[in-house]
Amino acid sequence: MIQAFSPKQRQVLRWWSDSAPERGRDAIICDGAVRSGKTLCLGLSFFLWAMARYRGQQFALCGKTTESVRRNLLSSVLPLLGELGFQWEEKVSRNKLLLRLGGRENTFFLFGGKDEGSAALIQGVTLAGVLLDEVALMPRSFVEQACARCSVTGAKFWFSCNPEGPGHWFYREWICRCEERNALHLRFFMEDNPSLSEETMARYRRAFQGAFYRRFVLGEWTAAEGLVYDFFDEGMVEAVPAGEAQRWVISCDYGTVNPTSLGLWGKFGERWYRVKEYYYDAREAKRQQTDQEYAQRLAELAGGREIEAVVVDPSAASFLELLRREGWRVRKAKNDVLSGIRLTADALKQGRIVICTPCRDAIREFGSYCWDLSAGDHDKVKKQFDHAMDEIRYFVATVVAPEEGAGLGFFAGFVERTM
Repeated sequence: MIQAFSPKQRQVLRWWSDSAPERGRDAIICDGAVRSGKTLCLGLSFFLWAMARYRGQQFALCGKTTESVRRNLLSSVLPLLGELGFQWEEKVSRNKLLLRLGGRENTFFLFGGKDEGSAALIQGVTLAGVLLDEVALMPRSFVEQACARCSVTGAKFWFSCNPEGPGHWFYREWICRCEERNALHLRFFMEDNPSLSEETMARYRRAFQGAFYRRFVLGEWTAAEGLVYDFFDEGMVEAVPAGEAQRWVISCDYGTVNPTSLGLWGKFGERWYRVKEYYYDAREAKRQQTDQEYAQRLAELAGGREIEAVVVDPSAASFLELLRREGWRVRKAKNDVLSGIRLTADALKQGRIVICTPCRDAIREFGSYCWDLSAGDHDKVKKQFDHAMDEIRYFVATVVAPEEGAGLGFFAGFVERTM
């Protein structure tokens, strides 16, 4: 059992109670920093409210996927409910949870709102309330359909999310209009989570940069702008280490008309160094190379070293197959752009990866890789000067992050949303 809640968490737990000044609100919105304790207290409050106010009714628990609902919400809230005397029965194949206390029982359905087609999943059900976790990651059509199903008298809406850009529809329609919509809006910070130590909070503050720092640490709905890796400069570039690496990996962003970028990574001690590269721009050279020619360039880059794996863009199907036939150990890269950027930024800032002086094309791209400010509601990077950048984040997301458990890996549940 949690020993103590912060004042803001206690406000979430009691906002619907008869003695609370906010009891007349129709909705609650909890947004702000990562790891700020908003999901746990919101989920616990939602279940307590549902069981105190209703019997024999239906409710919805919504996330990006049903798996994320179980992972982010149920895994932490159900044990607390058990300690309070609640009993539950989960019908996993039907995405259904029955919750009981004494002679009272209510039904909670799990829904995933991953795309526009998800709205059809929730049509037809009558609800007394809905909780939407990570609501900023769901399409508007799904969220509006979920709210429209709440037709039982006294129904309330419960929202949690981390901030996105200021043009995001949820920010405009719900947070900016919270008074008009009779919603209670609470902005959370890491300090609102009493279970976090100062050391842990400092680690999270170091992990983000630029717009992502303002969003996930300061809790602001702010636009991405300027250079993606705005902290990177040539002062971070190092010479190739002396001696022999313990491990070798090659990462690849494959292009036919667009440039192809290959990076040779060696692990020296606890750090990965990008010691050498091959970069070919077919437009500039006015000649495209074949898959076989790129495979030859890759072999030359390897230089007879024992290559543990070649990490390749998963869309390069023909090149992947050729490498397999030639005996290379190939791994399809994890290719979520935003989570890969966050992981790469942290790896660079923490010194887990190092770019070496021979990698001039990668260094050039670091100085030109920018956010697309015309992308509207969504964070996107410009599709320019991004080939070494893509190849480097493939390597980090596929090789470095899974090895870093307590380091980079602490992002896994959060960026993945996702994956």
